[in-house]
Amino acid sequence: MQFIDLAAQYQHLKQRIDDRIQTVLNHGHYIMGPEVEQLEQQLADYVGVKHCISCANGTDALQLTMMVLDIKPGDVVFCPTFTFFATAEVIAYAGATPVFVDSDASTFNICPQHLEQQIENVLREGKLTPKAIIAVDLFGLPADYLQLEPLAEKYGLTLIEDAAQGFGGEINGKRAGSFGDIATTSFFPAKPLGCYGDGGAVFTNNDDYAALFRSYRVHGKGRDKYDNVRIGINSRLDTIQAAVLLEKLATFPQELQNRNQLARQYTELLAPTLQTPVVPSDYLSSWAQFTLVSAQRDELMANLKQQGVPTMVYYATCMHQQTAFKSLGYTDKDLPTASRLAKQVFSLPMHPYMSEKDVGFITSLLLNDPLVD
Repeated sequence: MQFIDLAAQYQHLKQRIDDRIQTVLNHGHYIMGPEVEQLEQQLADYVGVKHCISCANGTDALQLTMMVLDIKPGDVVFCPTFTFFATAEVIAYAGATPVFVDSDASTFNICPQHLEQQIENVLREGKLTPKAIIAVDLFGLPADYLQLEPLAEKYGLTLIEDAAQGFGGEINGKRAGSFGDIATTSFFPAKPLGCYGDGGAVFTNNDDYAALFRSYRVHGKGRDKYDNVRIGINSRLDTIQAAVLLEKLATFPQELQNRNQLARQYTELLAPTLQTPVVPSDYLSSWAQFTLVSAQRDELMANLKQQGVPTMVYYATCMHQQTAFKSLGYTDKDLPTASRLAKQVFSLPMHPYMSEKDVGFITSLLLNDPLVD
């Protein structure tokens, strides 16, 4: 059994993907070829925004965002502590200070109440300048933008949505990638919409931001790539990756339905005895992961492994626990919910080509485990 079965997806789309790749091999425009522009337009249409600008990977999407917003030393960017390292890494790389925020215990996403406390703390100290918030759509569920957007407006902060895991998710019919001022995504192969290598994109309705993104991703170009009007980076999406993504995007809505059906089955079977993910009313998750919470995590994972069922932990180490950020002085008492989740969460196999029989087998192992009450 595979945790994420990319091979099964490829077999389902093989002829279409092979034909797309062959087309690229035939025309030979391997960097920023016509498929890249086609993909950007289709992604913008799918998400429901004016601009989609592709780039080399999801981390670059965040780094480019820091550049477009002119985040610099002396600035503060607020972000969850319970997330992948890149979220905080790009803040520090820009010379700014990441201020970590605790998690909501049921959704795992950034806690708006603690966020406001952290904003007030920074303002009260008066040493640094609050500039932006990065909210992460963790495990497929969009963050609480119904509270986050008014909060960002109240304090004059730019809101950035990291939709890498949440792509395909929705709140009241509005899709992930369209919240806040700028959204980013990753096409890492394990993401809900992934390519066969690295890839990323940013989304925005702001024309000025979009122009800057297009410049910064190609060495700060002006009229052309030899007219450099600012210092940028080299972060272009390969045409072959765009070709693969065009076919994956075409089948993505059906895959999303499959993921939600599997998640419903997991939840119906496991919710009475284990803490399962919470999807608030009027939300839709893209189920990048199906994540359980248990104080017996390590033992349950070991027992599943013995039966051939792979599991994963996202994330065992919070940002405030990372060696690179020890100097910021956080303790687990400052961020208690996230610190507990890091010790207790584990994710079960989840991909759109799983069968209901697979889910039944996995859940039966868990429900018959003596460690589960």
